[in-house]
Amino acid sequence: MADVLSTVIDYQLTRAGRTVFNGVVATPIPPPPPATLEMIAGSAALDEVLACLRARRPVFHSEADLQHSFALAVGEVAPEVRCRLEVPVRGSDASEYLDLLCLGSAGRTAIEFKYVTRQWSGTAGTPPEEYALRGHNAPDVARRDFLRDVGRLERFCDREDQNGLALLITNEATLWRPRQRRMPTRDEEFRIHHGRELSGTLLWAGGSFPDNTRVLRGAYMLAWRPYIQLEGPSSEFRCLAVFITPNPAQPQSPHEA
Repeated sequence: MADVLSTVIDYQLTRAGRTVFNGVVATPIPPPPPATLEMIAGSAALDEVLACLRARRPVFHSEADLQHSFALAVGEVAPEVRCRLEVPVRGSDASEYLDLLCLGSAGRTAIEFKYVTRQWSGTAGTPPEEYALRGHNAPDVARRDFLRDVGRLERFCDREDQNGLALLITNEATLWRPRQRRMPTRDEEFRIHHGRELSGTLLWAGGSFPDNTRVLRGAYMLAWRPYIQLEGPSSEFRCLAVFITPNPAQPQSPHEA
C-alpha cells in the first residue's frame, strides 16, 4: 500500500498553488479532511481504500462498476472485512436496499454511492481500458439525491456498531464549486461545495416541493478531496465522503429520506 501512495504522491506536483498532472494545470484542490474516525467496518481507513481503488480503477463505467470495485478495494486493504452488495434493509414499509454493507469484527459500515459524470471518453488504467462516460447534465438532482443518501444512512445507522458513508465521485465541477450566479437557485439549500456545512431542515425552492424536503439529524462539514486527473476536457475527478455516526433508537421524521 505504501508503494501505491508513493506513486500517487509522485504523480501529483504543485506549481504556484495549483495542481499539475502531467503538465496539465487543474483547479486548486482543497486539503483532505482529518482521517480521524474515517474507518470502514472499524478496520479500513477510507484514504487507504481510495488509494487502492485509484491505483486499480481510475475511472468507472457506471455506478454499479464503482460499487463492485470499491468492495474489492476494501477487501484488499482489510481482508478480514466481508462486503455485501445490495443488502435489503429490514424494518421498512417500502422495499429498500443498501448499496454496500461492510462487516468486520470491529464494526459495520453501511455505504451509499453516487457516480455523477460529465461526458468524457478516453483510455485509463493498467492494463489500458477504454471508457465513454455520458453526461448526466443535472447537478441539482445530483445534490438532492446525494443528500437523500445521507438521510437514508442516518436512518439505517440505528445500531451502536454501525456507521455510515455517503460517497460521491464525479467530474462535474459545479458540484464542488460554490454557486457562480448572483441569484439563488432552487437547490440553494442543497448545495454541496467544499466548505459547506449542512444540518437541519433543507427546503427545495423555498419549500415549494415538499417531497424534496430533507431533515438531517447530524451536522456535516463538506470536504472534497482529489480522486484522479486524466486527459482532456472534464477529466478532473473529485470525491466527497460524508461519514454518519451511529444513532440507535431514534425516531424518524416524516421528511427523512
